[in-house]
Amino acid sequence: MLDLAIFGQHLLNGVLIGCAYALIAIGLTMIFGVMNIANFAHGEFYMMGGFAAFYLVTLLKLNYFIALPLAVVLVVVLAVAIQQIVFKRLRDAPVMTTTLVTIGLSILLEHVALLLWGPQPQVIPNPFPTRPLSFFGIYTTPLYLFSMAVTAALIVVGHLLIQRTRMGKAMRATFQNREAAALVGVRIDRVYLYAFTFGAALAAAAGAVLGGFIPVEPTMGGVATLKAFVVVILGGMGSFVGAIAGGLLLGLAEALGAGYFSTGWKDAIGFFAVILLLLFRPEGLFKRA
Repeated sequence: MLDLAIFGQHLLNGVLIGCAYALIAIGLTMIFGVMNIANFAHGEFYMMGGFAAFYLVTLLKLNYFIALPLAVVLVVVLAVAIQQIVFKRLRDAPVMTTTLVTIGLSILLEHVALLLWGPQPQVIPNPFPTRPLSFFGIYTTPLYLFSMAVTAALIVVGHLLIQRTRMGKAMRATFQNREAAALVGVRIDRVYLYAFTFGAALAAAAGAVLGGFIPVEPTMGGVATLKAFVVVILGGMGSFVGAIAGGLLLGLAEALGAGYFSTGWKDAIGFFAVILLLLFRPEGLFKRA
């Protein structure tokens, strides 16, 4: 017989992880949709967000709630530099070239992190009490609730920025037809910069927020990139809504699979879902407009 309390516990964990996956995947799908580049270094912004928040809290002794947005700002500054130095030169480059460059960038950033911080995992100190909270037999912590609220709010803010702001409209126009957008006055260079840095900011925010209970270490970016690609493929390449839906579906599938089967199957579930989806619906759950 199904235990509703245990089922609800798995659902809660799946929603939190799914929101984090969606945050990372939104940036990845924005970069792909606007710039037509599959960024295999995207997960490194997730890793750098976590490390920046950790050192702001531990070394500079900043308040936790100040350190999180400041960490995102620091990663955005780095993302601007990377976009201007590397990605700006990849416009209209062949797919193989962009793929190899982003893979090389991922390896470079990961090893720089290893040299600077070492291989040891770190957990970001936070001011939340560790005493669990109980709701109808479902247990959680204040940090979990805070992380879920922040990630969900960032997803909503990202959606509103894309749909309601002038730059968001320019991004959607560039996404649909870059040449036509340029003809009506859209500054393509600015759109590329905005899409890249906004995606990096979302990934860094996920790393900073989740670093309170998921250990931060230099190799975590590679895993995040793989999960983000799984989410993007599930939702449909270039689809903002698809990234959200795919992230939540993957998070719930992993939580339920680990809870009812085995934790060893957790990471395999997403790739198995991608194989099935590519066999029966290659365009993903939401087609690219």
